[in-house]
Amino acid sequence: MKKYNAVKPSIARALADIVGSDNIIFRDIERLEPYSHDEVTDPEYAHSPEIVVKARNSEEVSAIIKLANRYNIPVTPRGAGSGLSGGAIPCYGGILLSTEKMNRIIEIDRENMVAVVEPGVVTNELNNKVENEGLFFAGYPMSLEMCYVGGNVAENAGGGRAIKYGVTGNYIIGLEVVMPTGEICFFGGKRVKDVTGYSMIQLMVGSEGTLGIFTKIIIKLLPLPRAKIDMMVLFEDVKSAIDVVPHIMIDARIIPTGIELMDRLSLDTTYKYLGEKKKHQDCGAVLLIELDGNDPDLIREHCLAIGELCLDRGALDAFIAEGPADQEKIWKVRRNVAEAFRAISPVQSSEDIVVPISNIPKLISRLEEISNRYGVLIPCFGHAGDGNLHTTIIKKPEKSMEEWRSILPLILTDLYKSAKELGGTISGEHGIGHKRKIYLPLVMSEAEIETMKKIKKALDPNLILNPGKIFDFD
Repeated sequence: MKKYNAVKPSIARALADIVGSDNIIFRDIERLEPYSHDEVTDPEYAHSPEIVVKARNSEEVSAIIKLANRYNIPVTPRGAGSGLSGGAIPCYGGILLSTEKMNRIIEIDRENMVAVVEPGVVTNELNNKVENEGLFFAGYPMSLEMCYVGGNVAENAGGGRAIKYGVTGNYIIGLEVVMPTGEICFFGGKRVKDVTGYSMIQLMVGSEGTLGIFTKIIIKLLPLPRAKIDMMVLFEDVKSAIDVVPHIMIDARIIPTGIELMDRLSLDTTYKYLGEKKKHQDCGAVLLIELDGNDPDLIREHCLAIGELCLDRGALDAFIAEGPADQEKIWKVRRNVAEAFRAISPVQSSEDIVVPISNIPKLISRLEEISNRYGVLIPCFGHAGDGNLHTTIIKKPEKSMEEWRSILPLILTDLYKSAKELGGTISGEHGIGHKRKIYLPLVMSEAEIETMKKIKKALDPNLILNPGKIFDFD
């Protein structure tokens, strides 16, 4: 394991010379604490930085990285800290480089349908801004109200609309990157096509802050759809619900914006939490289907076709929501599922395994077996249209923390092996980070991992940038 040097007062002064004394936090435990964790609730993964440095531009980031290489100090880049993999946790202390002050929307280029932004821009603010121009960022994730664009790119974040629009990486066409040794590179641009050399953008997107720090991002935008209609379709069980999904796209020839799934445990728990009754007591699974486009009549026609198809294939009922009030009723349950289970127990492990869509019923059967074997709750909800499920493992209140800590690694191993056996993998959108790195060999061969390590070592010879993430070096 690589050894790093501590941040001495002389280093802190040098960093203050780069960004200004108002933009560092040093030797202040209370102010450093928020930077010691992300949205992973287990304190086992938390670790405080020695210093927080708030850079304001690529030149400052470059100077910080060069200093870190010179003195052998690790640097952990951080956006909003809204991740669920421990990717922004400074495992080795050192410098936490925050992008919170790099928050400018530099340009909305309507003619080229692109936005140029800094990494600290909140995704929702960007969408609100481009909406005024009749455009939108189609690849945004579900947590858009709190996450930063830079973090979305670093994790290649997805969300409920991936079935139609894809994920963040599909919309990144240019990146200014400070490399792990301090050089500033600009890959891509406003061009739609570019096969000049290696595809460095694809390498950087999803690299979890281990191969470079993004300082400018060029995002491809799409025309904003004029209309949106939602549906809630009730089924007796998960298999019946999932069996319908390919028929919607293949037989009806309709590509919904998104298809969300909630299983019986998720439904029953959330309705109880909200103090409401299910629309149908025999309901064991729900599909929440969103459609958008420019022709409201055509979208309505598509909804009716989907509803008829689902009912013909065993759905218990189907509801269409066109106005905001009805849409709110439909999505209220899905939005509150996480809060409902936190009310039962705040001790959880939030996972996001992904399998081929047709194997979701088999996966849920495996989850039921694992749940019964270890005496935990494992509700299953997520993106049925792309096979990415948020399988949250929840400690029952009667279990001791000692027992929980002893069984959780066993549960995760069984869970990840099940995903692998069904043609899936351990993360669809949250990333590997610090939390899942020990499980990477369950789903990737030694040769595959070694190839990634060679890339990391070639770009970051001193292993300065975000060490301890994705994999370790001996």
